[in-house]
Amino acid sequence: MIKLISDIFFTNRFYAAIISIIFLFILGGFFPSLFFIALACLGFFLLWLCIEIVFLFRIPKGFHANRVLPDKLSNGDENDIFIDLQNRYPFPCFAKIIDEVPSQFQMRESNWNESLEANGSKTIKYALRPVKRGEYSFGALHIYVSSFLRLVQRRYTFDKDKTVPVYPSFLQMRKYELAAFSNFLEEYGIKKQRRLGQTMEFEQIKEYVQGDDFRTVNWKASARRNTLMVNQYQDEKSQQVYALIDKGRLMKMPFDNLSLLDYSINASLVILNIALKKGDKSGLISYSNKMSSVVKAEKKPGQLSRILEALYAQKTRYQESNYELLSAYIRRRVKQRSLLILFSNFESEHSFMRQLPYFQVLAKRHVLIVVLFKNTGLDALRTNDPKSVQEIYKQTIAEKYVLEKHLIVKRLKQNGIYSILTKPEDLTINTINKYLELKARGVV
Repeated sequence: MIKLISDIFFTNRFYAAIISIIFLFILGGFFPSLFFIALACLGFFLLWLCIEIVFLFRIPKGFHANRVLPDKLSNGDENDIFIDLQNRYPFPCFAKIIDEVPSQFQMRESNWNESLEANGSKTIKYALRPVKRGEYSFGALHIYVSSFLRLVQRRYTFDKDKTVPVYPSFLQMRKYELAAFSNFLEEYGIKKQRRLGQTMEFEQIKEYVQGDDFRTVNWKASARRNTLMVNQYQDEKSQQVYALIDKGRLMKMPFDNLSLLDYSINASLVILNIALKKGDKSGLISYSNKMSSVVKAEKKPGQLSRILEALYAQKTRYQESNYELLSAYIRRRVKQRSLLILFSNFESEHSFMRQLPYFQVLAKRHVLIVVLFKNTGLDALRTNDPKSVQEIYKQTIAEKYVLEKHLIVKRLKQNGIYSILTKPEDLTINTINKYLELKARGVV
């Protein structure tokens, strides 16, 4: 009985009807004929109220709902959530749906009103865009069902306390994986790259057969065997590609609610997946004032899952990043010549110049790409039409910082280091383009 009472809720129509009947009774004090009308309305109201309660509660499970969630949500993307509704009553009903979404989304209006036919069903679809990795807890799914005059509602509660992890953008990874291996590259801004040369590695020595390239003749082996021998080569595929992710304080800077660290993590997942598909070995190193996660570059089964789990656990640290430590670690541990994609950020040429010697050390043994971020807020400030001395001052400072970013890129080029200067939202596209460009040129 207590359960039944706790699941009864009165609608606005109920209270409007009560107020109207009370008003009729007040008027009945002045006009006796209205008093009998008020009594009839009260009786009719109570009768319909009882009928509606009986109709709603006579079937123990007259309504069913189910929230359909993915196993994990993709960070920075629109993730589709579905709510399946099923009316098991033999009459049409009206449902108010309230979904308790995780508090991180700060959604105040996650509710819908739907009408369902007798024994009918419907599906509601909505999207959530998380901007932080971690666990998100969904609360209960509440359904308030009414019928006929909609004077009273019966509450149903489903799917209590479900927790879903938010991982780096695997939706973006799948999208760009398809684009990088299809004929629809331009639709996503990915440039087609024509392969200009080939990087070859030795496979074996074999006897010459007609059609073999004379330039591959191995004269020493031919002399020993007294027959013409040639070197056989194959395309060198298993290059190492490392994403180096800076977790220092500058990577905490947010753009469109997503931090630079999360933009870097999403782009790393995409590019490392494409590298694996291209036959290269993918690895990950994250760092700040000390070394953090390290996933050795490999291409064996399960490598992408290991990278995904490592990226999921990354958190920004608030110390200055130690590039000397990073350089020493790579010098000791990464022996094979590799492509290093370093995601970091520098707001001034002075801070960059202190780290340039360590970049030079890395570039001597590896192909280094330094990824820098444009400050879109400064770009907007530069284009404004100043209307006061203070605005002119701000615009001048903005110009200075933007110029310093371009000077950093120039310094990198002078030292034979590749660079990407990009808006945060264009990071993934520009990183893919640079990787495909170097791949086509035979640099990696």
